[in-house]
Amino acid sequence: MREQTVWQFSDDRGQLSTAGRRPTRVLAYVQAGATLWDHGIRPSAIFGSDHDDQAVPDAAKTGSLSLTEVGYLGAGSTLDVDTLLSGEPDLVVAVSYGGGHVYGLAPETAKHLEEHVPVVVIDVGQARTLAEIGDRFAQLARSLGAEEATTATQDLEAARDRLRMLAAGPDRPRVVALSPAGQDRTHLARPRMWPELRVLAEFGVDLVEPVEGPGANWSTVGWADAAALRPAIVLADIRANATPLDELRTNEEWSAIERVARVLPWNPEPVCSPQAHARFLVLVADALEAAARRL
Repeated sequence: MREQTVWQFSDDRGQLSTAGRRPTRVLAYVQAGATLWDHGIRPSAIFGSDHDDQAVPDAAKTGSLSLTEVGYLGAGSTLDVDTLLSGEPDLVVAVSYGGGHVYGLAPETAKHLEEHVPVVVIDVGQARTLAEIGDRFAQLARSLGAEEATTATQDLEAARDRLRMLAAGPDRPRVVALSPAGQDRTHLARPRMWPELRVLAEFGVDLVEPVEGPGANWSTVGWADAAALRPAIVLADIRANATPLDELRTNEEWSAIERVARVLPWNPEPVCSPQAHARFLVLVADALEAAARRL
């Protein structure tokens, strides 16, 4: 007799995953795990990418996720199938940046993993808006038993309304998003390539667009060029693979930026829940309000 299908979900590759019961032991890429956590789904374990440490997850990416309750299996292409299956997951939730490729795992590992356990892949790439990404995670969470996050959605709407109002003024503060890359250079984000930054631009935030040149997602410049932009607000990448801001204290150009700008933490791999997005928008709105008072 064939097993009755109780749970099913069609992922962003168009691949349908099914099970005879609703999955309860979920292994997830850290971004997906933190997002599901905010929806009330508790992953049993998470894993990272080649950008992450093997021993501990990147605190910039884990959001509200409790690391005392959720195991960390390691990161990237060194992970093997046996390690990923060690906790006996009944579902793996991964992300993709396009083409359906599982991000964070070696292609052969991802292929063999899927021979043992259903793998759901959510596309978090540039072709999607942040709202679309969030909707897909919400759909997956509901399929796993999550309830509608009514309060979180209301808080997000309030944050959006406030940001729109603050960004509508005539003297809009200049905002630069960047990822520090050592003492000599930094990567300036191209806002149109990052879903979270596109949201800010759509609301009217004056995000600096780097000059055209090499680099699809970033424009790499010296710190003097970054300082010359004279931003009022800086969104600084705080992931573990970016240079920590504390290490830039002796950099004169960075010090010049800090003297005139409000520096906000930014994670280019955001937790895609209403709660996390609302917190980010509130952070930016507070900075806009403070910058407006200085003008």
